Amino acid sequence: MDVSGSVPPAKEADPGVPADPLAYEGVWRFTAPAVEESVPQARRAVRDLLGRQGVPAHQDLVYSLLLIVSELVTNSVRHAALLSPEVAVEVAIGRAWVRVAVEDNHPYRPKALEADFGQTGGRGLLLVKEITLEAGGVCDVEHTSTGGKVIWAALPLTTPGSPAPTPVG
Repeated sequence: MDVSGSVPPAKEADPGVPADPLAYEGVWRFTAPAVEESVPQARRAVRDLLGRQGVPAHQDLVYSLLLIVSELVTNSVRHAALLSPEVAVEVAIGRAWVRVAVEDNHPYRPKALEADFGQTGGRGLLLVKEITLEAGGVCDVEHTSTGGKVIWAALPLTTPGSPAPTPVG
């Protein structure tokens, strides 16, 4: 796979042949200890990956993805560390979307809390859902085969108003 970030020239689509993957397409996964220091490290790792792969993402999309990663890793560190000493972050990049996912071994599936302006915290998943919807993406919480959970968000690389992304997984 070419990781230089250049995009190969467009070819005419043959309906019977799948399109060649673009240079930035792929799936990357890394793990980190479930500690506070992992939050900025995960954010930097995702930012660096997007840049290294040459993902054609507007700065607003990158900021949204990084905020989502920060919120999801923070939630795992704060609420799942006892049962999950490690957190996994996965970034899947397709032709027209980016999917970020955070997995831990805690079985509890969180729900987005409603906005309560009297509280200073507890709305991370609500924020993730709002950012995702505003960007025209999709997000969900799923159980893993090992009894934990994965929370993911897929955002389109295209402009708002384009068709919704088709996330992997």
